[in-house]
Amino acid sequence: MLLAQEPVLLAHFGSSVVLMATHTQHGHGDVLDLDAELLAEQLASITEWLPVRSTPRRIIDLGAGTGAGTFALLDRFPDAQVVAVDSSPEHLRRLREKAGTDSRVETVQADLDADWPGLGTADLVWASASLHHLADPDRALRQIRGLLATDGLLAVVELAGPPRFLPDDAPADRPGLEARLHAIADRRINAHLPHRGADWGAKLIAGDYTVEAERTLAINNDAPPAELTGRYAQLILSKLGHAVAEELSAEDRKALGHLLESLPHRTDLVVRTDRTVWAAR
Repeated sequence: MLLAQEPVLLAHFGSSVVLMATHTQHGHGDVLDLDAELLAEQLASITEWLPVRSTPRRIIDLGAGTGAGTFALLDRFPDAQVVAVDSSPEHLRRLREKAGTDSRVETVQADLDADWPGLGTADLVWASASLHHLADPDRALRQIRGLLATDGLLAVVELAGPPRFLPDDAPADRPGLEARLHAIADRRINAHLPHRGADWGAKLIAGDYTVEAERTLAINNDAPPAELTGRYAQLILSKLGHAVAEELSAEDRKALGHLLESLPHRTDLVVRTDRTVWAAR
């Protein structure tokens, strides 16, 4: 879920992040949708954990992507109205298609590094893997304060990085290939997105919020549906490989090509990642 267009960047896909270069928003939407399906249980665990004081009636989802958070929040709070905000018209089109005639969902296209649209007042603001994309997240936190109703809650969800799928000794011809891809990608990402990995608890306190709770959820889905996981891993690792290809050895590039072809047929794939959520008023 992107809030601004950038040439080479980390993009959230409902639960995880990947480097994107010349790949289309359509392909990224596929990643978001697969993430939402494979990690629905973990996302539901987070929404269930939220320390709301009363049932929220109006929710704003900042960086909604194709709707993973929007629909998880509606599952948790079925009487709420959700305003889904994203910069990508393609993501919002997909979200509206999923919503169909559901009058509880409103979409707003906006670049939150520019002028904020009028979003009204919210009982709950949800920002999942979106704030670190902004040029000035402290400004965004000030803007969000103006959106929150009395006793309103802000939930900030951030990710440790792209998910990992392979055993440490895989692939057989180049063990550790996935770790090497991540190491190069992390270096590039951190240079491009300085707020990635920030101490959001400290940022919230500095922004005059009270952090009521913090939770880190270690995701280790060791029995995901093989077909979906193979496609998910293929999309993510192909994007990572495309973005860092110039820094890979010839041997790693060759091994990556073989690995990508094999992913839909592998039976040893898992989905491993971490999410941390801060709940603040």
